Amino acid sequence: MSMTCGEATMRLLARYGVNTVFGIPGVHTLDMCRGLTGGANSGAITHVQARNEQGAGFMAEGWCRATGEVGVAVVISGPGVTNAATALGQCYADSLPMLLISAEPDSHTIGKGWGVLHEITEQKKVTEPLTALSATAYCAADVPELLAQMFSIFASERPRPCHLSLPLDVQAQIVEEDWQPVTLPARSVAAPGQITAAANMLTSAKRPLIMIGGGAAQAGADLTAVVEKLGAVVVSSTAGKGIVVDDHPLHMAGGTVRAEVRDYMAQADCVLAVGTELAETDSFVERMEITDNLIRVDIDASKINDFYPAKLGVIGDAAPAMAALCAALQGYDGSTRRIEAEKEVQQVWNAILASLSPSEVQHARLLRILRQIAPEDTVFSGDACQLVYTGAFAFPAAAPRSWFYPAGFCALGNALPNGIGAKLARPEVPVVVLAGDGGVMFTIQELVTAAELKLPMPIILWENGGLKQIQDDMDTRDIKRVGVEGINPDFVALAKACHCNGVAARSENEFRMAFTDALRADRPTVITVREGEEWLLA
Repeated sequence: MSMTCGEATMRLLARYGVNTVFGIPGVHTLDMCRGLTGGANSGAITHVQARNEQGAGFMAEGWCRATGEVGVAVVISGPGVTNAATALGQCYADSLPMLLISAEPDSHTIGKGWGVLHEITEQKKVTEPLTALSATAYCAADVPELLAQMFSIFASERPRPCHLSLPLDVQAQIVEEDWQPVTLPARSVAAPGQITAAANMLTSAKRPLIMIGGGAAQAGADLTAVVEKLGAVVVSSTAGKGIVVDDHPLHMAGGTVRAEVRDYMAQADCVLAVGTELAETDSFVERMEITDNLIRVDIDASKINDFYPAKLGVIGDAAPAMAALCAALQGYDGSTRRIEAEKEVQQVWNAILASLSPSEVQHARLLRILRQIAPEDTVFSGDACQLVYTGAFAFPAAAPRSWFYPAGFCALGNALPNGIGAKLARPEVPVVVLAGDGGVMFTIQELVTAAELKLPMPIILWENGGLKQIQDDMDTRDIKRVGVEGINPDFVALAKACHCNGVAARSENEFRMAFTDALRADRPTVITVREGEEWLLA
């Protein structure tokens, strides 16, 4: 059976388990579209039409965030790639297995600068710093080899994004072979001796502390058991929220952004960091004060001795490492330590709640209501906005991959398309978008995509007059405000114009009703909440 390379590529993607791709077709992707139309040579893949390639990239990112599985965007060459590059950057920062497949001008024009349509003189160089692998297929036979490399990275290494460019002439080449996926390698497993050494360091400590990141998403049950056996306090990054349930009495979830938590961490005499790079974007201080008695468990060997060098470096997948550590701690009783640690955690939370800013008090009130009325398994897709900044420490996530806040790259506009990708990946769970009035405008056009898909998705839009965080930062530094106070649209009217429902919540009861109705609707619902309303101040 012969087919074009574009068709064969989509067929092979399906055989690697891909069932959905996001994008906007163009004249440079027509041969790939042949493989998305349900014809005899097609893979079993659904194509979701975004309204901008940035949205397509963010949707693929949302798929990754919700599942840990590969999310795929298919875009045109040139501007399609540059539009989607922001999502690549975000997936690189947050270790997500996004695959960008793009067109590229004819292979014989690459690097020539002839001014062909959508020309970037060498497209892969645009995305190389944002990916684990960026490659151009110069003939059809390159495609199965390159996809094998990329899916092997996703399966066995730190799962950063990859980019495959298919020149127009390569897409059109006829393929006679029946491409098959390769057997993918497994992730590395920590050496038993290192696990024993880690157990000895932790049990010898008087004040052990565990720091967890998104790389530990599959290790929740064993990590919880380790925390409880040791009686150790646990702190998570924003990506690590919910791995140990946030309301566990030993958990300061997402708390490194707070000085109260960082001060507490400085008192630990042994720290176990699991699946986290201990990044500045979780704490927003250049360097946290962390003991030299540091154990780091990471799939990425380059993290073991970077900004925070480890006394003991354990290279391997977090899930089997924590299962082994849990077994190594069998019989250890940290119950006495746990009693005191729980008291200390509560004292820290009390200090945090007593020092909230006026805006944070309002955020916390809305978030408390939201936690009461949202089903426990809800996924919350957050943008870079003040409501989400507060939620990073004040909102209790009940499961891993249920709180999206891409603090690393910290782009604006991700929340809505991330939510679309998450809802398509996990249609059985509620998905709620949390966005600010400034950031949502970056990708507001994806409301149409969500409406077209009939997604029953509440979109909670915090209105505080534009780019409020930057306003506050300018005010603090005595800088006259510039470029941060633009007017907003009528979001309710805009929602309705985009075939969505729109509600302005002017009381707690209106908010509760609008949210409950939104979960049952046949389309998305934009719910605006205005900072300073009386019901948020009560």
